[in-house]
Amino acid sequence: MRRLAVCLLPLILIVGAQASLPVAVRPVTAAHGMVVAAHPQAVEAGLAVLKAGGNAVDAAVATSLAVGVAEPYGSGLGGKLMLLYFHAGTGKTHAVEAMDAAGSIDVAAYLNRPTDERSYGYGAVCVPGLGAGLWATHQKWGAKPWAEVVQPAIVLARSGFQILPKSREHFAEQEKKLRRGDAEIARLYLPHDRLPAVGSRLANEDLARTMEAMAQRGRDGFYRGAVAAAIVAAVQQGGGSLTLADLANYEARIVEPVTMDFRGYTLQCGPPPSSGAALFLPILKVFEKETFGGGPLRTAANLDLIGRVWREAYPAIARNIGDVPESRFRLEQLLAPAAIADLRARAFGPPRARKKVAVRDAREEELRFYESAMAATTHFIVVDRAGNIVCAIQSQSLHFGAGVVPPGTGVVLNNSMSNFATTGPQGPNYVAPGRRPRSTIGPTIVLREGRPVFAIGIPGSSRIPTALLQVLLDRLALNRPLAAAIGDTRVHYQSGERAGESDTFEAEASLPAGDVQALRTLGWRVELREAAGTGRHFGGVNAVEFNADGTLTGYADPRRTNVAAGH
Repeated sequence: MRRLAVCLLPLILIVGAQASLPVAVRPVTAAHGMVVAAHPQAVEAGLAVLKAGGNAVDAAVATSLAVGVAEPYGSGLGGKLMLLYFHAGTGKTHAVEAMDAAGSIDVAAYLNRPTDERSYGYGAVCVPGLGAGLWATHQKWGAKPWAEVVQPAIVLARSGFQILPKSREHFAEQEKKLRRGDAEIARLYLPHDRLPAVGSRLANEDLARTMEAMAQRGRDGFYRGAVAAAIVAAVQQGGGSLTLADLANYEARIVEPVTMDFRGYTLQCGPPPSSGAALFLPILKVFEKETFGGGPLRTAANLDLIGRVWREAYPAIARNIGDVPESRFRLEQLLAPAAIADLRARAFGPPRARKKVAVRDAREEELRFYESAMAATTHFIVVDRAGNIVCAIQSQSLHFGAGVVPPGTGVVLNNSMSNFATTGPQGPNYVAPGRRPRSTIGPTIVLREGRPVFAIGIPGSSRIPTALLQVLLDRLALNRPLAAAIGDTRVHYQSGERAGESDTFEAEASLPAGDVQALRTLGWRVELREAAGTGRHFGGVNAVEFNADGTLTGYADPRRTNVAAGH
């Protein structure tokens, strides 16, 4: 009996710790493979490919396309992709950068457009990158035939995906966009002119046929031929700038990830034009030797420390990171020891120095990150029995992208033109033909001595880097379990956009009242955005951890419709 009590004690402690957290994250452990993604039917698609002998890349193609079917508001063939692939055989991580790209745009004419047309309608559409990114990844590392791994998403589109409670919330939030005027998007996602009911299924036969063209012809099934012609015809009729050549010539880039060492770990992240890692890595590095008082991370004193560094780091990243060749070098400079020491000195220096840096010129539009709080994104992870990892984020920019579907394609198109800067022509994110707009997405793989420890990512627009910073500090600096780090109160730092405006901490309502008051006393504005776990404002973290016994543990944050399943 005594031995039984000793064995039960760790379980009791874990359950007790979970019960005290604002959001309960239920880990799932498996021996051979794991899929964590944003919809149960997408997880089923990826897991079926793994069980059939496919590798992580094969399962990732199935998962990615199925998520695009089941979360049409969040991602899909009309949007972008940033994917990390860890190859277990070589121990090397590759980044597949398939961000959306501006077409053959007349910049002067574009800048004369009404502001509204830069985020809604065909004038806001970039060349989608996701299909090319999946194709390039599979061509290099896939094992099963391409057509076979595309098939599960075709079946899902034809049979229909299930509307979950949180899915319907996203539909309801965007009902105005769905009703705004595009007949195709309304036909597909407002059945019988009403929001879809929870538990109902929505099919998309046109999207099934588009993916069948891709299954037969690879990337050319989307970027050339009938599908491409339908997209370009709709875009040009709607006042956009894409041409057949823009689609045909688009290529995903296979490049090196951004890498940084931290307390004996190696972090590998998505490179520019993604700005997520570019923002949280320097801040993380500043705190490499910080003890945070030996207590919880989310106290007023510790949040104040983090916020002070954040507001100093933010302008440098905004000015230096974009789709320009020098961005990677600039990021390496920002991570150099001298730059980190300077960042720390400015953050913790005299108040006068901090105030001087914090003041912003409202005309310096380049300082902003150009992603709405409602930006739609999804994240997924696949690990196979060999230990290969795919950690990917895909997006259409805002929810339901530009709010348009070219007739006959079933594809919701992105509005990624809205992510460009439109002032400061010398800036790295200024709108230009062929350029890929910046995005805060930040898929991350953490290694120790060359071996994977965990993979992690999250949707949530500008809240992506802040969420990852919190979870990484909790796990790597404070040795906190991932479930607790993910389930604790989510906090976001929001920079004041205008000179003299207070910087803000946005948080879930579970942030203790004493810490809220203390932050206000320290000069921060504090806004409690939503009840903990709601997930409308703060995204849901997905992670997969590699255990010492060779098993895998998946973490699916219930703030969104995330699911983890393994075999």
